[in-house]
Amino acid sequence: MNVGIIGGGVVGAAIAYRLSKMPGVAIHVCERNPPQRLESTGAALGVLAAVISSKLKGKHLKLRLESLRLYEALIPELMERTGLDIPYNRHGILQLFFDAEDFERWSKTKAVRQQQGFTLECWPRETLVERFPELAAARSRDTGAIAVGAVYSPQDRQLDPTALTRSLIRGAIQNGAQFHFNTVATDFCVEAVQTRQRVARLCTSQDAIPVDWVVIAAGLGSAALTQSLAQPIQIRPVLGQALHLHCPQVLRPDSPVIDGRDVHLVPLSRDELWVGATVEFPDEKAVLEPNPADLERVRQQAIALYPALADAEILRTWHGLRPRPDERAAPVIEQLPGYQNVLIATGHYRNGVLLAPVTAEKIRAYLEAAM
Repeated sequence: MNVGIIGGGVVGAAIAYRLSKMPGVAIHVCERNPPQRLESTGAALGVLAAVISSKLKGKHLKLRLESLRLYEALIPELMERTGLDIPYNRHGILQLFFDAEDFERWSKTKAVRQQQGFTLECWPRETLVERFPELAAARSRDTGAIAVGAVYSPQDRQLDPTALTRSLIRGAIQNGAQFHFNTVATDFCVEAVQTRQRVARLCTSQDAIPVDWVVIAAGLGSAALTQSLAQPIQIRPVLGQALHLHCPQVLRPDSPVIDGRDVHLVPLSRDELWVGATVEFPDEKAVLEPNPADLERVRQQAIALYPALADAEILRTWHGLRPRPDERAAPVIEQLPGYQNVLIATGHYRNGVLLAPVTAEKIRAYLEAAM
């Protein structure tokens, strides 16, 4: 079975790695960018927020929790097979609350998670300050209110999205997958089969690749590709900006990710952390450029959470575009209507890194059912 995958970000790479472990499957991944350039993946902070989700049930929560479980085996497997290090924070996520009523509502979420096999700890302010005295001054930048409590999720995680994606790519290549970088998918050779159509060849800027299945995992590029197949899926860009800071008084090395509701503090080492990320939509003219004021707002929110960051040095800033489905829920993981052999795995919005492993499993299940 020949499978063509369009898109080599974290989702496409995860699919390629998972499928490359299936016997009798040949993988070709077409990625329009060079290997060092990651678009929406490169904008992510790698926060795997599943248990800490406010959702009590539903398809999306199920995907989050299942993907989180998959990561626990995937990360050590990749590091052993590829020899590449993947920074993986196992210290959980600590979500701060500045409104007492909002905090108290989480007792129900805690009970539901326990029934689902996960742990949440609800800490009143006294417990928060006792365990993390460095957060005693944490406050909301918007209201000025101090933290009234926190919810700690010890089973959630954070990782480096770039390191993960490179490891997935190397692992897939070791298993025989072929990655075609700087290669644009330009067209599809389509033939009719009874009441549906099938793609026989994937045409690229370099070659025409015979395929039995096509997986479109191209993020924002998925809109144009599905349009060319006359089954358009509208995907809109949402820009995210983040900062890499150096601060001599950074959070402890074993710190969880700190979630201040509108900003994340992601500890990297004894004196460095990531801060982000903005959520920026196009203006009326459909122009989407990084807004320095939005990034500064995130920095000020971070300082409100941890005042020592006021003196932090900005080592770098970065931004990227996230793919958000228009007028439907994210993500889109399904068979393209009207086509016998085209699968869609796109539109993950802010959860591409979190949902990459479960997306790969869903695509594997589709293909195994067809074999």
